[in-house]
Amino acid sequence: MQGSLPPEAQEKLEELQDLQETAQQVAAQKQSAESTLNDSKTALEALEDMDEDTVMYREVGELLVETEYDEAYEDLEERVDSLEVRVEQLNKQEERVQEQFEDLQQELQQMLQGGAGGAGGGPMGPGGAGGD
Repeated sequence: MQGSLPPEAQEKLEELQDLQETAQQVAAQKQSAESTLNDSKTALEALEDMDEDTVMYREVGELLVETEYDEAYEDLEERVDSLEVRVEQLNKQEERVQEQFEDLQQELQQMLQGGAGGAGGGPMGPGGAGGD
């Protein structure tokens, strides 16, 4: 029976797994947003180096449609601003998920240690990770 976890510990473990999946999803979203942001910044820099009379096209679905320099510049600026906000939101979300994960992990450790060895202490206590 020692190999099986108490129901509360099993529940915490499942929450940890869910949080880990969430963290991976947020990290993937953040990486994608950062990549798009970098591409947009590069395009904006290239646009700044172009002559305003240059004929430009923008992608609309599967079509290329002629566009004006000012319109293209404004659209790219807005996209960069929007992506910067998105990346910042994802950074904050990633931090929150990490904190939740660490808190839950600590709760689970305390739950398992408390069930196995009482309220702490023990012969190996002074070299441990500490509780304060």
